[in-house]
Amino acid sequence: MWKRAVSVVRALTRRTQFEDSMTEEVRFHLEQYAADRRRAGVPEQEALRQARVAFGSLDVVMDDCRQARGLRLVDDLRRELAYAARVLRKTPGITITALATLALCLGANLTIFAAVQSILLRPLPFPTPDRLMLVFNTYPKAGVPDDGCSITNYYERRGSIAAFAALGAYRDGNGIIGEAGSTEREWITQVSPDFLATLGIAPAMGRAFTDDDMLRESARVVILTDAYWRQHFNGDRAVLGRSIRVNGFRHTVIGVLPASYRFLSSKARLYFPLSSSLEDRGPDRRHWGSATHMIARLKPAATLAAAQAQIDAHNAAMERTNPKARMIADAGFRTIVTPLHAHHVASIRPALLLVQAGAVVLLTIGIVNLANLLMIRMSARTRELAIRQAIGASRHRVLIELVVETSLLTAVGGSIGVGLGAAGTRLLARFGAEHLPLGAEIVFDARVASLGFVAALGIGIALGLIVGWYSLRQLESGALQGESRTTTASRAAQRLRHGFVVAQIALAFILLSGASLLALSLGNVMALSPGFAVERTLSGHVSLPGSSYPEGASILTFAERVLQNVGATPGVRFVGLATNVPLSGNDIKSAARVKGHTFRPGESLRGHYSYGVDGDYFSAMGLPLRQGRYLTASDSRGSTRVCVVDEDFARRYWPDGRALGQRIFQGSDEGPDTEAFTVVGVVGAVKQADMTEDAAQGAIYYPLSFRLDGELFIVVGTSVPPETFASTLQRVVRRLDPDLPVTDIQSMDTRIAESLVARRSPALLAGIFSSLALLLTAIGTYGVLSYAVSQRRREIGLRMALGAGPRKVQRQFLSMGWTLLLTGVAIGLAGAWATGHALESLLFRVPAMHGATIAATIAVMTTVSLTACLLPARRAARMSPMEALADE
Repeated sequence: MWKRAVSVVRALTRRTQFEDSMTEEVRFHLEQYAADRRRAGVPEQEALRQARVAFGSLDVVMDDCRQARGLRLVDDLRRELAYAARVLRKTPGITITALATLALCLGANLTIFAAVQSILLRPLPFPTPDRLMLVFNTYPKAGVPDDGCSITNYYERRGSIAAFAALGAYRDGNGIIGEAGSTEREWITQVSPDFLATLGIAPAMGRAFTDDDMLRESARVVILTDAYWRQHFNGDRAVLGRSIRVNGFRHTVIGVLPASYRFLSSKARLYFPLSSSLEDRGPDRRHWGSATHMIARLKPAATLAAAQAQIDAHNAAMERTNPKARMIADAGFRTIVTPLHAHHVASIRPALLLVQAGAVVLLTIGIVNLANLLMIRMSARTRELAIRQAIGASRHRVLIELVVETSLLTAVGGSIGVGLGAAGTRLLARFGAEHLPLGAEIVFDARVASLGFVAALGIGIALGLIVGWYSLRQLESGALQGESRTTTASRAAQRLRHGFVVAQIALAFILLSGASLLALSLGNVMALSPGFAVERTLSGHVSLPGSSYPEGASILTFAERVLQNVGATPGVRFVGLATNVPLSGNDIKSAARVKGHTFRPGESLRGHYSYGVDGDYFSAMGLPLRQGRYLTASDSRGSTRVCVVDEDFARRYWPDGRALGQRIFQGSDEGPDTEAFTVVGVVGAVKQADMTEDAAQGAIYYPLSFRLDGELFIVVGTSVPPETFASTLQRVVRRLDPDLPVTDIQSMDTRIAESLVARRSPALLAGIFSSLALLLTAIGTYGVLSYAVSQRRREIGLRMALGAGPRKVQRQFLSMGWTLLLTGVAIGLAGAWATGHALESLLFRVPAMHGATIAATIAVMTTVSLTACLLPARRAARMSPMEALADE
């Protein structure tokens, strides 16, 4: 089989050489036969004659040779394609319209499918990825649906869950990498010893971490990703044992990861041990919320349900000795085991699937439009097909020609669509796709391109069979007369074309209504006040290494220097520091206990956003003061414990408005009064994690000295455009400490925009799809009615000759358009209702059936459809009776 295929390919690629050799071979056999006859005593001329008689026609012999080599089929196909190309060139307008329609619709589908495949369908790049699970703690009644896990959880569960073949933990972060004066901030990940084994991989060079590497005192080793190794060590295989400077400490390189390794959406390029002290692993820290995450690999025979039951039993056993077990239970504590991949992409799955559905609807409209165009085109060729059949062409032959013709058309359109899909995939980055889960992995690969080609060919074959079958059936029923220029089209043909228009209107209505709902939802989100200043506010992240800032006093000294130097820079109105800023991606919450608060039945301790702030943070962020005063830099330099809460927190605990002077304790328990923080101010609530969050979670702002952290955000209120101040901020901090880069420098307006990517992109794509759908619907409606006018010229001429006025003729065709429009809208309303309910998870403060949106959609569809109807109707009304009858 393989040899035959190679032979065919060789013959096709060297066709001239093949034909010459075949001619020589036939001539050789002919001469050999004649020579044999001459040796038998036959005269030369008679021998040649007998040889030709024995061989028959040389053309037939050579054609049989071509067929034996499989070339005849190729030649036939080539002739069919050449004929199809000539036919398509005869109607350039319809051909170009069909190519553009298919290319745009297929390109849009391939672009979205590339994202769907990369994010939702492609398995994680690990052995048996379906066995990988994410394990996380949840406290829903405390307002903390996903709290990761604690170091204690990891050590208690490791080896204790029979369904798990392996258990690992990891924590994302960042580090200051490089020698003094040339440092840069890199994303890093800290992992447990069995993290890589849980994923099912091993370092390409060196070794993985061990339990000995996990103690904080000995965690001075690092594993590099392949990209970092090649960039910074030029792929030197002698890298093991070399050291790099991380946060001021030397770390020894012990391994390099495989080039194919990637973990979820992580940007980390260096891996460190998830180090901890023995105290961090104690039972009293079992529910210490952190940014630590846990993954597990199920055993081959284990099920998800079994793993969930076992971890529930394990938690119950652990909590029996916990003195705070009742409080934890009241918070709704449970540990969830869920597939890793599915959980990671859960937030974007509904949006992607709905956008893909919208693209499929657009493609359906395009195919319907294409079918309509081909039906109109075939109507003009009805007489040709009838004549061909009359002189002997078989139905099978005619059908094959039509299928080849439509397949060639869609193959060319599909090729253009594949190119548009590849370009569209690159454009997804402009929509912020890299901010989506696994968004950086979106690629337009051979699988997507192949799907595009196969889909285009399938559409061509299907359209060819449908249009060919219908045309041949029309011929059988006497359509030679019914589709002639002297009479109107057959009722069956009219119904089919009108059905296509109705389908286009209905599908376009569904797309437009869905796009309008998404746009209205996005508008509602963007109209929300984030609670802080959006313009003229800049924030940047600084990570203070423990080697240079080992104590709280050194952190406060650095903070004071930043406030002084940045505050003295021209263009700065306010400058402050905080351990976090809204919409940074860090939404960790901490427990707080209000002195004297009695929990109501069913109420539990809640987690609240907690900040350490310094300087003029509130003024820089533009947070409005509701009561009392702001915290100032002096509060972080004094010993008085004070704090500021937001109005959500105040409303929850002191609905009577008497928040000032109340006392709050950090943590879940009330302590001595000397450890309580007195509320001195109430500020406006801000959107902390998401612009659409409705839960009044509450926030507490402590002086930085009482909530020290080496991860700080510098917040600057400027009198100049904030983006222009970014390099100045970087330069000022570098002067204070050459080892400290300022990263993640963004205006608060940019942070809001990035947080809305998952809402903005579907709305934008749906708007593009609906616009294309409207255009295709207008083209389809215009094409059908325009063809109807051309087919009914004789009827129109006769009616006008008998006294029918232009307005009456125009009303006739407008009435036809109205009928198609109303039917399509009626069907579209049912589809819009279903679409609205499917979009509910993506809508914000918008009902599934929004009256104003439906009315606007009807108005747009009416305008587009009637505009498409008006042009043919006016042409019919202006027709001269004498010219119409003379043409016939």
